[in-house]
Amino acid sequence: MFLAYAVGKGVFAAQHRLGFPGGPPVSDAEAAGYFLDASVGQWMACGSGVLGALVVLAAAYRWEVWGGRVVLGGALSLVVLAVLGGGGIMALDGFVGIGVGWQWYHGVVGVVVILLSLLVAREFFSAQRR
Repeated sequence: MFLAYAVGKGVFAAQHRLGFPGGPPVSDAEAAGYFLDASVGQWMACGSGVLGALVVLAAAYRWEVWGGRVVLGGALSLVVLAVLGGGGIMALDGFVGIGVGWQWYHGVVGVVVILLSLLVAREFFSAQRR
């Protein structure tokens, strides 16, 4: 899911657009008020997707190359918090409507990615107790 996010952000970065393929359109006024160049912001988001994928893979395969379990656990916790934020906004807007423009099926995706990230975290941290 993180690599799909990174690819989507990379596509929009190459097009100098804000948003995400299949997501709600970003108005010209919102794009003009964005604090970064659209391409720069999207490439940074693309990088965060790749980094998130690496953290999840490291946790799933118990690669402790970044300083051990504590550092990897901290990185995984940050990834889960980011997913809770993004997926939560998608779910809230998709099911309730807060004005972003996500639809009900985006809300389902938000819930699924939250559950998947929580599952990875649960497996990682429960394995650490064993």
